[in-house]
Amino acid sequence: MNKIIFLFTALFMIISSDESIVKAQVVSPFKWSSLPPIPNKIGFAGSFAGVANEALIVAGGANFPDGGAPWTGSVKEWTDQIFVLEKPKGEWKTVGKLPMKLGYGISVNYKSSLILLGGSNEKGHHATVIMLNYEKGEIKITNLPNLPQPIANTCGVLVGDVIYVLGGISAPDAKTAGANFWALDLAADKKAWKVLPTWPGVGRMLSVAGTQNGSVYLFSGVALLNGQRNYLTDAYQYSAITGWKKIADLPNSVAAAPTPAFAFDKTQLIIFGGDDGVEAPNASTLREKHPGFSKQLLSYDCVINNWTKAGEIFTGWAPVTTTLTVWKRKVILPGGEIKPAMRTPNVLVAKPIK
Repeated sequence: MNKIIFLFTALFMIISSDESIVKAQVVSPFKWSSLPPIPNKIGFAGSFAGVANEALIVAGGANFPDGGAPWTGSVKEWTDQIFVLEKPKGEWKTVGKLPMKLGYGISVNYKSSLILLGGSNEKGHHATVIMLNYEKGEIKITNLPNLPQPIANTCGVLVGDVIYVLGGISAPDAKTAGANFWALDLAADKKAWKVLPTWPGVGRMLSVAGTQNGSVYLFSGVALLNGQRNYLTDAYQYSAITGWKKIADLPNSVAAAPTPAFAFDKTQLIIFGGDDGVEAPNASTLREKHPGFSKQLLSYDCVINNWTKAGEIFTGWAPVTTTLTVWKRKVILPGGEIKPAMRTPNVLVAKPIK
């Protein structure tokens, strides 16, 4: 019997012609709620987020400060603000600033610190890697070795003491997405990035990373062909011992979904929503009438190599271009983009039901 999803009865289960994909109507394995919203009425997309010294931190990101969009003549602006929430029922504090305005990079929780990697701002893309610590109400920042090159719209994950960075784009006007795969051992005496062999698929950005049982997973994303987006459904698994292998395709693209995927139990990785690309060709004409991004939860079983529909995000709009982090054993989705150009300050909470 499936170990997770799950605790609930699947109704009208249908096995598709591709046996790696299981379609079922199920109740979400999460109880949904929210935290106090980020103290900005518009909110941000592309923020870094994580936990340092048991406090929830959301930093950086970008928005359209007048609440507009590119088609209304508004200009995107990045922020360097750092927001801290010490307790779920507390209030957000604005505590210090990042060394620069920055967003759309990678966030990694490591021990009692939060590590921020890469990202972009109005000046371009960056290779900066910094570590945030929160002590006695203050943010302390330490520099780590820069990435091998500037990167944004990338994804990454921590396995043990090693950070892995996968894909992205090196410049705002990039015509192709990267197939870069880099690793940094945080426990090494002399820390330096290693360039590793890439996955057996195309370069991509806006993918979802994940980890289970010491393996790295790469899901979906967007390839660029002369700057034009191609929404992907392929997926790959990496082991430091055996290397890369292709795994079951996703039922649909989950581009820009909150990353990394959530490790549920010891066999599942759950992806929250994402952009399936269906309305992407119509985004410029739909504008404010865009229906929003997918609310579907997809669960990948790392043992039997299949995908299951695992319910939906039941609270409000589904955010993309945001970080997924875990705080006090709950999944946190802070801010993000809920329609093209439209941000939210809301912070969603998903408590696993086990």
